[in-house]
Amino acid sequence: MSSNQPLHVVHALDELTGPEHGTMELPLHVAWSGLRAFDLDQLRQRLGLYRTVLAEGMREDLRRFLNRDSLLELWPLLRRFISRAIKEVWEEAFPELRP
Repeated sequence: MSSNQPLHVVHALDELTGPEHGTMELPLHVAWSGLRAFDLDQLRQRLGLYRTVLAEGMREDLRRFLNRDSLLELWPLLRRFISRAIKEVWEEAFPELRP
């Protein structure tokens, strides 16, 4: 993520309606380097997808690829692997994500 790239966030966590299971392939504008296909049933790959989408995705990508329940479940671990800026924006918007 470039330092001048705007951070995107949804208006409500209920907008995050992506899948909880299966394999997802991210488009090139989101995963432009490295792994593009992620097995959501593998914790490490699910964390990788969420980290990538949070850092590189537009608002519509957040809605399409992230899932509300999965984000809430993953957040305590995920927040260690994302940038401070992303963490602050999301935790400010959604206090339920704060530790």
